[in-house]
Amino acid sequence: MAYVITEECTGCGSCMDACPVSAISEGDPYVIDPAVCTDCGDCAEVCPVEAIHPGE
Repeated sequence: MAYVITEECTGCGSCMDACPVSAISEGDPYVIDPAVCTDCGDCAEVCPVEAIHPGE
């Protein structure tokens, strides 16, 4: 299941830089494309406000 970005996202861009497959795009909050996400968790590890979680 792809990761999701919650409303706690501050738009810092750390996740975009960390994503090895460029699955994250800018938005309010940022958005992870589930068709591209490989569930690696790199984005969640670098998020300073813990706004990224595994999808349900």
